Amino acid sequence: MKINRNLEQLEKLFFYVILTSILFILIYNIIHYTPSLGYDAEAHFAYVNHIARYLPDSLNLPSSTETREFFSPPLGYVVPAFGQVICRNVIESSDYLQDCQPFFAMFTHIFQSIMYLATLLINLLTIKLISNSKSIVNTSYILLISLLAVNYRTVSMIRGEPYILFFMSMFLFIILKNEKTIFKPHVKTVIITGLVIACIALSRQWGILLFPPLIVLLFLTRDKFKNNYFKFWFYSSTVGVSLSYWFYYGLYKSYGSFIAFNMDRTKFSFSNQEFSFYIPNTEHLFALFTNPIRPNLNNQFISILYSDLWGDYWGYFTFTSKYLDIGLHQNSIGSYLSRVNLVSLFVTIIILFFYKEGLKNFNSFFLIRYIKYAVYFSFFGFLVFSIAYVSDTGDVIKASYIIQLFHLIVFVASLYFHKLRIINKNAYFITLFLLLVAYTHNFQSYLSNFPAGFYPQ
Repeated sequence: MKINRNLEQLEKLFFYVILTSILFILIYNIIHYTPSLGYDAEAHFAYVNHIARYLPDSLNLPSSTETREFFSPPLGYVVPAFGQVICRNVIESSDYLQDCQPFFAMFTHIFQSIMYLATLLINLLTIKLISNSKSIVNTSYILLISLLAVNYRTVSMIRGEPYILFFMSMFLFIILKNEKTIFKPHVKTVIITGLVIACIALSRQWGILLFPPLIVLLFLTRDKFKNNYFKFWFYSSTVGVSLSYWFYYGLYKSYGSFIAFNMDRTKFSFSNQEFSFYIPNTEHLFALFTNPIRPNLNNQFISILYSDLWGDYWGYFTFTSKYLDIGLHQNSIGSYLSRVNLVSLFVTIIILFFYKEGLKNFNSFFLIRYIKYAVYFSFFGFLVFSIAYVSDTGDVIKASYIIQLFHLIVFVASLYFHKLRIINKNAYFITLFLLLVAYTHNFQSYLSNFPAGFYPQ
């Protein structure tokens, strides 16, 4: 009895230590990283500067001539744009465009970090309800989610994906709560759900991949459940579409496509890409675990996605370079990131195994069945996108773009990991310890600018 109590206290200690370390990472990156170094930062900044000229009076979106990010929904740019507006009213400057950029970049970074913490909190609450726990403290979830290096990079950049994560966490919570009431379409709930749907759609196009599973599940639901289910999602989606359609209709009207992009799309065919795109050859597998920095994994879908998930393949964060030849501590970091990839191979296997078992053990929940199909649509939707937009370097393959996929997998995996405490306490704590070792080893890959004193030898 005493031993069990001590183990529970130790587990709680791990939870708070990991949570504290996440706070440290976020604060460290706020201090040391500027979003102007992020993916296509100049285009995102141009988007912000454009809409800031019209706020707060109106929301005027940029055209393709003003920024190559014209196709991106506006929600992720509103906060930095308001930061720009605040700056213009506070400082005296002859060049507000230039002088206010550091302010709105820092303002956005802080805001998105807080939003990320709120995302984790909502997911912890949802997991608590599923597992019938007395406390929101869940070491399984907080440890697994903390291991994903892509989280810290994405939160640090001006992009829509952090907003997808936040609103997706609300979406999962809403699904679970309404599952318990058999999806009775109450006006208040429908409106709230519709608002969340609209916010996901207006955050980033990838968020749209979260909606098709609802249609699939309509045909898989029980008869007594189906009527309420149809009404709830029909009313909610009507609200969501009515609040967000204007953006996608605008793209169609201006560029001939609801999902316009800044590259020419090739007619979809698996032959668009070479065989090595799908199945890495020996050379690229060797590079994956020896020097996983560009261009060594040239247009390798799985290899680049894996390396960008656990490390920093493109070099926009850890060694903060947009160009290979000027990467900060480039020579040092390649060998370190190779070890990160090797250590993360064990983590990947554990997460995927827990995910598979989580689907099996919690299949009675509608939410878990929804997540299963959301994972399918997110992965294959992104794969189709990567095949359709051909690039010799694979520069459309970035883990940040499809970060929702990894969060959904970890969500389910953590449920089984948490249940393992009851099934096999020894296996649970051994796995917990090994994952903590991996977290410690990978820790510097979560920090920008590859800090002095952490250089690998």
